[in-house]
Amino acid sequence: MIAGSKADTKYMTDEAFSKAINAKNKELFLIDGATHIQTYWKREYVNQIVEKLVDFFGGNLN
Repeated sequence: MIAGSKADTKYMTDEAFSKAINAKNKELFLIDGATHIQTYWKREYVNQIVEKLVDFFGGNLN
């Protein structure tokens, strides 16, 4: 799961993450300083997210 550290919705991510007890490879990736909406358009945050997704899926979809 990915969330901005300053997102007003972060509490929902935290709750969902803790409940994902059957996930084999779960990870919570926080974007430092980002709000929820900024994770969609602010280039520095989007770049971090894309890199993380490429890494995660590349290692887990083989």
